[in-house]
Amino acid sequence: MGEQRQHYNEEFKRRTVKYIQEQTKSVVDIAEELNIPKGTLHKWLGQYRTFADEPLSNAQRVRELEQLLLVKEREIKAKDRQLSDVEEQLAIVKKAVHIFSKPPQN
Repeated sequence: MGEQRQHYNEEFKRRTVKYIQEQTKSVVDIAEELNIPKGTLHKWLGQYRTFADEPLSNAQRVRELEQLLLVKEREIKAKDRQLSDVEEQLAIVKKAVHIFSKPPQN
C-alpha cells in the first residue's frame, strides 16, 4: 500500500533549516542524509529561513561573485572608454561650433 507520511514538529523543522544553512552540503545531500524529501526541505527553507544563519561564504559562491565582479569591471572599462570617446567628440563639436559661429571677416 501507500507509505505513511511523516509529520515533523515546528522545532524540528527550524533546526533542520538552521542545519542546512550552516552546512556547505547541497540540499539534496542533506535530504539523503536525513531521509527527508528534498522538496520538503526546500519548502521548509522557504518558511523558516533566516539569513543570520547563513554562512558568510562558501567557495562556490565566492567564485561566482568573483566572476561577476570581473564581468562588471570589464563592462565599466568599456563604458569608460565609450564615455571618453564621446567627450572627445563633444569637444571637437564645440570647437567646430565656435569656429563656424564667428562672423566672417572681410
